[in-house]
Amino acid sequence: MLGAVDFIKSYKGDKPLCIYLPLQYPHPPYGVEDPWFSAIDRSAIPPRARHEDITAEKPLILQAIRETQNMTGWSEDRWTELRATYYGMCARLDHQFGMIIKALQQSGIYDDSAVFLFSDHGDFTGDYGLVEKTQNTMEDCLTRVPFVVKPPAGVPVKPGVRDDLVELIDFSATVYDLCGITPPYWQFGKSLRGLIAGDACMHRDAVYCEGGRLINEIQANEHQSTSAGDNSLGMYWPRIRLQVTDEKPYHSKATMCRTKTHKYVRRLYEKDELYDLVQDPQELRNCIDDPAYATVRDQMQERMLGWYQETCDVVPLESDRR
Repeated sequence: MLGAVDFIKSYKGDKPLCIYLPLQYPHPPYGVEDPWFSAIDRSAIPPRARHEDITAEKPLILQAIRETQNMTGWSEDRWTELRATYYGMCARLDHQFGMIIKALQQSGIYDDSAVFLFSDHGDFTGDYGLVEKTQNTMEDCLTRVPFVVKPPAGVPVKPGVRDDLVELIDFSATVYDLCGITPPYWQFGKSLRGLIAGDACMHRDAVYCEGGRLINEIQANEHQSTSAGDNSLGMYWPRIRLQVTDEKPYHSKATMCRTKTHKYVRRLYEKDELYDLVQDPQELRNCIDDPAYATVRDQMQERMLGWYQETCDVVPLESDRR
């Protein structure tokens, strides 16, 4: 972060400026120093999704990780302290982000800059009796991540918070739009320019994500890229050990379709999931077998099929010699 600040301050304006800052914070292990540790009001921490309140079948990997992490005996006060620490880590990142903004302002290039802040995934931090993440479950605490945009001056903008559905692929589409670039390939992102301007039209009516792998898909089980699955004392061992084995479908392939009101997850080797996000925002009750949700289930399945058909193949824009 400090290196980025120094780089901005030394920028001479002779070339276009682009900084990609992939920070690892906030991220396990959980820990943060003052003043951010003490800045979080423990009494204001929102309630977590408790694993004791789950009333229907969830993916196998969640129970298996929970048994190995062995944190289900924690008191609620201890969980609150962990969550407060994570919020403190987020507050520290907010402070660092502010340093970047201040450096842009002091260098006189803030108005001309487009600034984006987003995350690749969220964190359980106590939800469902778990910490860290998974790669094939789609709970909102993992998939509903921040996305902050500050466009350059001159781009129409209505400041405020939007509750529209967006995907991370909309980032690159927005950059292309703001820079006047036509990408040399077909893409499925949608520019956020209209959303930034406060247009009333819907940006997306559903968002999607995928995770997990096929059985015997060895190249996708992380064993080749990490040794964490072999070290029972390692921080990520409770999860990685399950992702590198085919003993059970722990790392089973899954795909999510989420609207503002429902979430459907199709699982290749396990029971599908359907959640009513209005009645059950913590995703504790799987409604996939509930006859009352049969119509919603069928609609979500059709929607996912349409998405796959739309995005499953990409033909190059220009033919090659073949």
